Amino acid sequence: MSRHIALIAYPDCQLLDVSGPWQVFATANELSQRPLYQLTLAADVPGKLMTNGGLALDASHSLDQLAALPPLDTLLVAGGSGVARQCETPEMLATLRALAPQVRRLGSICSGAFLLAAAGLLDGLRVTTHWRYVDALANAYPSLKVAPDALYVESGGRYTSAGVTAGIDLALSLLEADHGAELAGRVARELVVFLHRPGGQSQFSEILRGQQSAGPLRRLLDHLHADPAGEHAVDQMAAFMAVTPRHLSRLFRRYLNTTPGAYLTQLRLEQARLALLDTHQPVALERLAARWRLGGAEQLRRQFQRYYGVSPSVYRQRFASSHADSTLEHHSCL
Repeated sequence: MSRHIALIAYPDCQLLDVSGPWQVFATANELSQRPLYQLTLAADVPGKLMTNGGLALDASHSLDQLAALPPLDTLLVAGGSGVARQCETPEMLATLRALAPQVRRLGSICSGAFLLAAAGLLDGLRVTTHWRYVDALANAYPSLKVAPDALYVESGGRYTSAGVTAGIDLALSLLEADHGAELAGRVARELVVFLHRPGGQSQFSEILRGQQSAGPLRRLLDHLHADPAGEHAVDQMAAFMAVTPRHLSRLFRRYLNTTPGAYLTQLRLEQARLALLDTHQPVALERLAARWRLGGAEQLRRQFQRYYGVSPSVYRQRFASSHADSTLEHHSCL
């Protein structure tokens, strides 16, 4: 039986919030050679609407027309810069409230969580959104339990996901729940994405966010990024900035909400992470830890688990090609 999935778009929504999940379900139809999913793109008014990236979408149905279509199984709401306007649109909120009891799964992509929250459909639930907006969501809706590092969350039959491409992660998880891991894995391979990304969204945002918000530390961060394995004691970093170590720590706290040592450790872990994917040859953790000044193998394992939520071996198995699976050594390796 075909499951009817509708995605709700609106002016200035995020294109990938719509096209990413849509393509997951469309590819499932293609690979299975049968209509597992009926897909509908709905908006306030049918026709073309402009996304916040400047490309247009063509909504086939209005929100009011959804009731006349085959019963909905899943309803997903896109995020994007236009979501604030939608949160203040009574007709949109009323439509969501009316549709919610009729669907088996109701979810949001990225900042679409604000729209479901504004409609009162996430009260008391555990949710997530794009890392940039987790604080704003928690402050605006105190009853929500916001998970800042989750790629996607299911709570009380509601599904929320982190930013942009995390909508693909969510869609793959829904596909897997409907039709099993084998088909979901085939779709993931076809789209050249990972069926289960290890860790949370912080692994993709923290270093970038640090570089963007560094303020007077930017020159030092450029220096650290140019040679992560170099000798960078706190005293040396302070001397580079011509400040005292205490003042350097204040600057890191103010602009990056971390310490100099913690930032450097995370930067070096990022290099170790990339090294795991850079070769099909066995990788010894002792050598990797020494290369990036991360202590010994056990310390590297603990730090990797802390920052990325998985062990180095699990990370490599999920992110590297299948050829790397047979190259893992025992004991001193991953």
